[in-house]
Amino acid sequence: MDTAFTEEQDEIRRTVRESLAKRCGPGEVKSAVLTGHGYDEDLWRLLSGQLGLPGLTVPEEYGGAGCGGVELALACEEAGRVLLPSPLLASTVLSTPLVRSLGTDAQRAALLPRLASGALTAALAVPGGALPLALGLVGADATEGAEAAAGDGRGRAPDADWSGGGRAGGVQARRVDRTDGTGGTDDGWRLYGEAAQILSGHSAGLLLVAAHTGGFVRGRTLLFLVREGAEGLVRARQTGLDETRAVARAELRDTPAELLGHDDAAAVRDALARVGASAAAALAAEAVGAADGALERTVEYVKTREQFGRAIGSFQAVQHRLADVYVRVQAARSAAYYAAWETSGPGPAASGNGPGPVPGPVPGSVSAGLALAQALDALRLAAGEAVQLHGGVGFTWEHEAHLYFKRAAGDDLLLGPAHRLRDHAAARAGLFAPPSPPPPSPSPTLETGADAAVRA
Repeated sequence: MDTAFTEEQDEIRRTVRESLAKRCGPGEVKSAVLTGHGYDEDLWRLLSGQLGLPGLTVPEEYGGAGCGGVELALACEEAGRVLLPSPLLASTVLSTPLVRSLGTDAQRAALLPRLASGALTAALAVPGGALPLALGLVGADATEGAEAAAGDGRGRAPDADWSGGGRAGGVQARRVDRTDGTGGTDDGWRLYGEAAQILSGHSAGLLLVAAHTGGFVRGRTLLFLVREGAEGLVRARQTGLDETRAVARAELRDTPAELLGHDDAAAVRDALARVGASAAAALAAEAVGAADGALERTVEYVKTREQFGRAIGSFQAVQHRLADVYVRVQAARSAAYYAAWETSGPGPAASGNGPGPVPGPVPGSVSAGLALAQALDALRLAAGEAVQLHGGVGFTWEHEAHLYFKRAAGDDLLLGPAHRLRDHAAARAGLFAPPSPPPPSPSPTLETGADAAVRA
């Protein structure tokens, strides 16, 4: 297998890096996060119109570039290197693939061209901060290994309760009859509940809301489309640990919604699991880029900072610490791109009748989680060393090293943490399967006199 990047992939990396280097200095990033959208809208239009980043993995028939997960990982790595504030992760990585795999022909034709051009951004709203659980990257509890063994064949628990489960909390959906304007009625949906920590949720023109419906008898989780300005939708930006990732809270007060695709909970579970694997690979590449960016800035600083009459980068102890970071970053980069390549396999064919569940494990479901865990560890190490080796200035809250430090802490909570990713991957791979129960011992029987005589 040839693991070298192609000329086109190298060109994608070079172009994105040069474009971001001109517009994403530390001061510009800090200014962008203070705007209403939480990112530089002019830069997003540049990345969308000239570079086509939102449409990298969208098929050409819908106005995209038709590329795969490796090309998206390249763009994400360069975005992570400068801590780019943008809706790339929320819209391109998480939401667009769900529309592509679950949407009807009419929904894909209406939404995918606008998403690919960047004119429309979308956000995935999962209640209760259960995004990693919904995407199948972590388990619900310590018994996930047994649940996965008895699950749906994709390493997921059969009835995840993350969307509300019919109890208080989460987002609930109910079907209603509405007049279609011609004297007849058709089926519609209404949502009520709340979801928090929605990536780019305050500025997205479209929300993909995961809601529970059917009550206790026919309980299932489906995805719904809620447009900007919908009746009963109240959104507010939240204060987040990582200021370069804008998050929001959304309240749905009997809000009208459109079902994404069809009433097929199995297809929704499968689509979320596939998006979870590809998102983990993309976020791993982004974390690798952030770790490499922090390492690069630290190396430049230790070359110029002098102590005892010489640059501190000449001290062997400093060199050893930076060498450890370099090795961890390179190992994490290899794992991230392997996961991106593996998750680029063919998914379920989209059709007007809705994609059906595909038997067997999701491609890259194990490697993507492990790659993300390794990248998160590398980023945490690189950010910590950046703060330490910058000395007194590195401990000041205003220094750019803290942007990387908060990105490391925020990413660990976004789709992790790392130890839960590893635990769930081990459960999927069956590394710690429970031992088989011993065969039942024969029950004792009473021996009659005739039996004793025959045995004698």
